[in-house]
Amino acid sequence: MDVILLERVAKLGQMGEVVSVKPGYARNFLLPHGKALRVNEANMAAFEAQKAQLEARNLETKKEAEALAAKLDGETFIVIRSASDGGNLYGSVTTRDAADAAIEAGFTVDRKQVVLIEPIKELGIHDVLVKLHPEVDATIKLNVARSTEEAELQAAGKSVAELAAEEEAAAEFEIQELFDDIGAAGMEDFGDDAPAAEEAPAEEASEED
Repeated sequence: MDVILLERVAKLGQMGEVVSVKPGYARNFLLPHGKALRVNEANMAAFEAQKAQLEARNLETKKEAEALAAKLDGETFIVIRSASDGGNLYGSVTTRDAADAAIEAGFTVDRKQVVLIEPIKELGIHDVLVKLHPEVDATIKLNVARSTEEAELQAAGKSVAELAAEEEAAAEFEIQELFDDIGAAGMEDFGDDAPAAEEAPAEEASEED
């Protein structure tokens, strides 16, 4: 199906271009969202009549998007999720989760603007693209962790594997300290009995005198 674009559409073309697309893509996305018109004489004439208005509107929304992108780009948002010791999430982080995290921080982001090639299924810090306008993108970071404390450690550059290794080392150290304390207590008990055994011969010697 041939359509004329009413705005720039990624991987398709710029405003005013006539492009060929699959009928389903046109009917389900381009046409109902006002991004294109079917190519016919009436629609071509209508586009030419409102071209200046469309360009002005596009420029206005682009400026608004650029202003938001300047604030949003590079921002990090924490998303708390349950996960296994290996860092695999019990579930996943979706576009809605990303948008909700940004909204909670005071930004206006729609989940349809968030681009995820696939859902996030692991702990860590993930780059996520946000398309604020056909010509304006911003990149945010999602710090996915099991707690705010873990998120802070991840933000400091520590991976899930490093955190797990540190926890394991700390646990082993505590166990070793426990064994050392038990051993030291045993030696103290043995030390208390030792002098009595040594004093016995001395007492016998005094009786013989």
